[in-house]
Amino acid sequence: MSHPTTIHNPVLRGFNPDPSIIRVGEDYFMATSTFEWFPGVPIYRSRDLANWSLVSHALTRPSQLDLRGVAGSHGVWAPCLSYDEHANEDAGRFHLIYTNVVGRSGNTFHLDNYLVTADAIDGPWGEPIYLNSSGFDPSLFHDDDGRKWLVNLEWDDRASGEGPADHTGGPELPGPIVLQEYDPQAKRLVGPRTRIFHGATDMGCMEAPHLYKRDGLYHLMVAEGGTGFGHAVTTARATAVQGPYENNPHNPVISSITEMFNERGICDSTKPHRFNPAAPLQKAGHGCMVESPDGTPYVAHLCARPLPGGIQCLLGRETAIQRCVWTDDGWLKHDADSAMPKLQVVGPGGEDVTGGAGQEPVNEHDDFDAPVLDGKYQSLRVPMTDDWASLSARPGHLRLRGRQAIFSNHTQSLIARRVQHFVSEAQTCVQFNPTNHMHWAGLSAFYDTNTFYYLRVYWSDSLNNHQGGRALGLIGSDCGEREIWPEARVALPGDGPVHLRATIRHDKLTFAWSLDGERYTAIGPQLDAGKLSDEHGSQTFTGSFFAIACQDRDVNAATADFDYFAYREHDQVQGE
Repeated sequence: MSHPTTIHNPVLRGFNPDPSIIRVGEDYFMATSTFEWFPGVPIYRSRDLANWSLVSHALTRPSQLDLRGVAGSHGVWAPCLSYDEHANEDAGRFHLIYTNVVGRSGNTFHLDNYLVTADAIDGPWGEPIYLNSSGFDPSLFHDDDGRKWLVNLEWDDRASGEGPADHTGGPELPGPIVLQEYDPQAKRLVGPRTRIFHGATDMGCMEAPHLYKRDGLYHLMVAEGGTGFGHAVTTARATAVQGPYENNPHNPVISSITEMFNERGICDSTKPHRFNPAAPLQKAGHGCMVESPDGTPYVAHLCARPLPGGIQCLLGRETAIQRCVWTDDGWLKHDADSAMPKLQVVGPGGEDVTGGAGQEPVNEHDDFDAPVLDGKYQSLRVPMTDDWASLSARPGHLRLRGRQAIFSNHTQSLIARRVQHFVSEAQTCVQFNPTNHMHWAGLSAFYDTNTFYYLRVYWSDSLNNHQGGRALGLIGSDCGEREIWPEARVALPGDGPVHLRATIRHDKLTFAWSLDGERYTAIGPQLDAGKLSDEHGSQTFTGSFFAIACQDRDVNAATADFDYFAYREHDQVQGE
């Protein structure tokens, strides 16, 4: 590249954790986790590591991904994207490994690991090949001798002292990194499974292994310290893929904490036991490396940005990129004096950080005129199909057919867009005529089915001297406990559209409504937006969304027509 490029972090804002990055020719590709959201695994493309656009999703069919009934923050964990330039045409050159976590109990995860392949990055991606169920965060390494190796965290739920001499399991140390060969002709793992690594530090909670080869040495990158505020990226290397692996003297390569602690880490993102208020990007860890054409190493990693003065990360875990270097003796290290992640990073071909504000403010308005929904939208657990989310039933509108309650983990009708900015706003207009109390439709500020706020049009039997009628009301859920604000109820005309608005300003959330789309009236109290974060729940890992939804818990037939959906941020939001 002839001009310097500045990478402004995070490069993928709002709920884009666990990045996996590769380069194919001049194109960089990156995949991130989606948990219970459908379609699974967005894939982004960039030419400069600074500017990214959504290419596609890898998991678009129920045959690839069955999420019905999975709890919040389960589902797709830590996809690994890789490329085999020597693959046969019928084998697929792009490979994607992913975990589907369907539950957890008894300190045991119930999960399966799969592989899908494609000839092109935008698919179609094939049917899943089952690999194993021994643990999560698997990745596939293509060695230069043609062999392929799967590495993953082996979850070990045994108490300390019950395993072999090298046992590292227990509630604070999930287990070792294990290695096994993958046979692409047989489409299964073969040969022995070998424990190759038990961690580079005493931070605990090791996961997210990735293998690389450079100058004849195998480099293993892992995450340590849990996925919360004590997170870190560490590496080790060996002369053989099976090890033994020697720890990098420059560990941690990337971390938001400034020193190593003697006590073991605890895998609990809600407890900031290593919170460093000086870090511009918190929770830095779960890294994946790529080299630019000139050989400069970059590490994509998850991160989070707490609300000012607090620890709640409203936008979820995001993705940032750091520039690294290879030392004279062949170790990977951050190119700064410390492991602290930076907001501005020199991009490929650049010599100096050029400054600037980075990404332009967002001001989107979708009139639902396109034949298919934009890729920025996601649904919960099941794909968006025409039988419940139709753009053709009433042209210029998105028609949602009501199904299960907004609390459901199975088949509800909800379409959502990530919240990507601390000051942001969503607006919509809905035409909905409920006929009983089981019919709802409206606009939600949504984290998961346990935690959300919902301004919805519904039927109230108490209006008009108990003759009933359309109403607008605010409800919510706080970690599974239903909330209702009786004072936030308004009688509506018997017919006609209703405009709804939700505005987030840092830790404050407000709702408003209008009949003409011009004069808005506030409804309900000022709400705590910080509840829409990992830190408010327990072992949750996603992020906040604005969503439109429709429910019919009677006969799954009532429909709501949404005329548009708008999302604005920063100075585009009125009053900022």
